[in-house]
Amino acid sequence: MSQSLSRALDLLREIVSGTNSLDALAATAGVHKTTVLRLLNTLEEHGFVTRDASFRYHLGRAMFELTQTALDEQDVRGVAAPHIRALGATTGQTVHLAAYESGSVFYIDKVESRQPLRMYSRVGLPASLYATGVAKVLLGGLDEAERRRVVTGIVFERYTDKTITDADALLAEIERSTERGWAEDHEEHESFMNCVAAPVFGPDGRVTAAVSISVPTMVLPHSGVRALLPQLLATTTAISAELGYATPAPTAAPATA
Repeated sequence: MSQSLSRALDLLREIVSGTNSLDALAATAGVHKTTVLRLLNTLEEHGFVTRDASFRYHLGRAMFELTQTALDEQDVRGVAAPHIRALGATTGQTVHLAAYESGSVFYIDKVESRQPLRMYSRVGLPASLYATGVAKVLLGGLDEAERRRVVTGIVFERYTDKTITDADALLAEIERSTERGWAEDHEEHESFMNCVAAPVFGPDGRVTAAVSISVPTMVLPHSGVRALLPQLLATTTAISAELGYATPAPTAAPATA
């Protein structure tokens, strides 16, 4: 299995370099054409290569999606880092940067608060899809069909008496959050924690990440956390602009008679 995987990866490298016929790929790999064809068929089935009418192989959609995802995550984390650290410094609260991938939401960066009560979240670990502000933001950035597919596949668990435990209720909350431009977790995951979250947009206008501020209720009440929204939105706007997103111009008000 490891040898087959190694050969398949070598084939991808050869296709990148311009070797794209079955004969040439077999000669480069030093194995029989039937072996190479079997590997290419598997790669084609999974979208990593595609074959044209002349039976020449090229990189497929899946390769470009993986590459773009890797670049987006690397770029957004690097670009966002100084901004979320500045936000953490000015608010003194926990700041998260999260991204969506393959049906899951992951924390990709975190700024610890100056408070003695710390959150259990860690970079690299998944966030709840239905009880966190970042997940509501990121799910709101998906195509409607993909969003519904992900949400209806959730196995809901009640964390607190405010946890959303119904797919339709979550979809409605995501829609509300998308319309107003920010989301929140109002004691939904932990009864002593409130959070506000906002989207980061990539150059294509799609949501590429989410930034959140989380605060224990013993530090700030729910209204106090919402009062941090202007600082949060200023931060996500700055990150989006640095990533190349052009903020749409406001629609002109209709002229009065």
